[in-house]
Amino acid sequence: MSSMTRPRRESDFASFPSCTPIVIDNGASTFRIGWAGETEPRVAFRNVVQRPRHRSTGETVSIVGDTDPALMKFFDCTRSALRSPFNDDVVYQFEYMEYILDYGFDRLGATSEVGHPILMTECECNPSFSRARMAELLFETYGVPSIAFGIDNAFSYKYNQKLGNCGEDGLAISCEHGTCHVIPFLKGQPVLGACCRTNVGGFHVTDFLRQLLTLKYPYHTANFTWEKAEELKKEHCYVALDYLSELQIFKNNKEEAEEKTRYWQLPWVPPPKEEPPSEEELARKAALKEKAGQRLREMAAAKRSQKIVELEKQLSYLEELSEQLDEAEESEASAILGRSGYLSQQEIKSAVSKATQSLRKAKGESNGNEEKADASTADKYPLVSVPDEELTPEQLKEKKKQILLKTTTEGKLRAKQKRAEEEALREKQEEQKRAENPELYLEELRARYSELSEKFEQRKRQKVNGGQTNGNHGSSGGVGRGERLNAAQKERMRLLASAAFDRGKGEDTFGMRDEDWLVYNKMSKDNDDDGNDDDESELVRIASKLQEIDPTFVSKSEAVQLTPEPPKIRPLTAEDYRIAIGIERFRCPEVLFQPGMIGIDQAGIDEMVSISLRRLMEDESVKQRLCQSILVTGGSSLFPGMIPRLESGIRQYRPYLSPLKLVKAADPILDAWRGAAAFGASSKFGKQTFSLADYREHGENLFHRYNIVYSL
Repeated sequence: MSSMTRPRRESDFASFPSCTPIVIDNGASTFRIGWAGETEPRVAFRNVVQRPRHRSTGETVSIVGDTDPALMKFFDCTRSALRSPFNDDVVYQFEYMEYILDYGFDRLGATSEVGHPILMTECECNPSFSRARMAELLFETYGVPSIAFGIDNAFSYKYNQKLGNCGEDGLAISCEHGTCHVIPFLKGQPVLGACCRTNVGGFHVTDFLRQLLTLKYPYHTANFTWEKAEELKKEHCYVALDYLSELQIFKNNKEEAEEKTRYWQLPWVPPPKEEPPSEEELARKAALKEKAGQRLREMAAAKRSQKIVELEKQLSYLEELSEQLDEAEESEASAILGRSGYLSQQEIKSAVSKATQSLRKAKGESNGNEEKADASTADKYPLVSVPDEELTPEQLKEKKKQILLKTTTEGKLRAKQKRAEEEALREKQEEQKRAENPELYLEELRARYSELSEKFEQRKRQKVNGGQTNGNHGSSGGVGRGERLNAAQKERMRLLASAAFDRGKGEDTFGMRDEDWLVYNKMSKDNDDDGNDDDESELVRIASKLQEIDPTFVSKSEAVQLTPEPPKIRPLTAEDYRIAIGIERFRCPEVLFQPGMIGIDQAGIDEMVSISLRRLMEDESVKQRLCQSILVTGGSSLFPGMIPRLESGIRQYRPYLSPLKLVKAADPILDAWRGAAAFGASSKFGKQTFSLADYREHGENLFHRYNIVYSL
């Protein structure tokens, strides 16, 4: 077992006789243990257990009480949380209770057995099974000779009665860690049948504060630990005399609200400012860039050299092949062509010409014969001028291909030349119109631009929507392929079908006439796309003209709004690390009076007093005497403003016109242990205990009829 407090002192047991009782205040928040007759407990620690693993050895250790952050870094606490043996101030987890008792007795100086009587406190109306398990643990594990149990609030009340803070008849209001109790006292004895309990205490106040701060500052969740929330609660929280009025102050009066707000500054390091790069940094980046560029240039040069070598090899092979064909006879020439993969010597010459041009281009030499080579169709299409009788079947097929390519190329050149002539003529006419009437010319340009834009957009919509649907289909219904095809597409399919049909009628003579190849011009683009590129280029041309004449003109493509950039994340500043605790200061302790704020449907502390008074079967004069001596004890009674708020609330439930007096305990935290220590040192203690022999004789039945200590 690992401990985080002072080492034990074995002389403690040796300095006290065996008849001296050990007093244990087993609170849900703090465990206190000491000797009867003393004014202070010898050992006090937090009543929790944690079982993490050591990071180096992997051994599971038991840590009881408060922990030292400097030592906890050696343990892996991710799979181990703080465990309490209590649930609503009742001990349920006796495995953890054994760890706590081991540590407490060890710190007090016990070795193997505890040979001293035990006086232990418990809450009001503690279940008999919990008391029985506790006694069994003390008898069987630690071998104590005798045990006595007593109510902590009763000890606190009797101790303050000796100090003169309260009378024999009165009420004790205990605000503890997990619960709150109200106990009436008549002639110095607690009336347990009239006590009242609410399962709300200091634990719920701390947890509510931690939740509110986590919701308010979600990016600082890791800083709101339980220990820090407990510290903030003890340092800043208070009880408001009038909760609604206090809320109005924070809503309307900003100056007073600012005075009541407290701030907690978290550690914050300003981000480093981005300074412009120095000259050395710029020079270093330039050198790296130049080095990378040089490496790329070297790679490109190596690739170019490799390509030149390959082209030279190819050109050398083709020249050798051409020389062999020139020297060989006709029969040998056919065999050489078959091995080489070329169909004719003309094709080899064409390959030599292409390889020569590619080699010059790779070497960076100017090619003066480029236009001449483009104009010379004899080299490109060598089989076109050769009669069919001189060609083989494979060469005839190749000739048809060359005829098709030649016709297409010449048609494109003629169309290009014609478009250039038309463009020049149109430019000349437009310049004349612009010179004659500039305003009319501008209006015509705008009208033409609008017409082409609408036409272009309509084509885009048809492509997206699949064409217009007929009346038999809704806007969201699907259409068949036949309905999506327009007239030009149907015409193209008709031409393909007729060409295939005509091909099967007899001898295939397609391509013998130039008119046969015009069918490809008809099928190349449907009517939808026939002038699509031309319209788009015309639209761009008109837009440039309009921008040249009218500087305020904006084309539709430029007018399309771009997607807005996502908002940039604002960097956190020192203000973001400043935690403001304003309304939370009184809102969290308010759960003691209004448990419904955290979802607990029970009575508040002030209402509990009226419930306890109603349960008393006494006349009004007795209840009036009780209201004249009300003691407030427990750790949660230390909130500033607790006594005035309780007095204001109880005044509504007290007997009519009866005097009311509330007083805080001398020490709300330690008075219970001090009262128990005083009782353990008195002669009455021996009459209230039961021994190990009684336990072995009667067993657990002894605790079902056992009366806890209350007559002091």
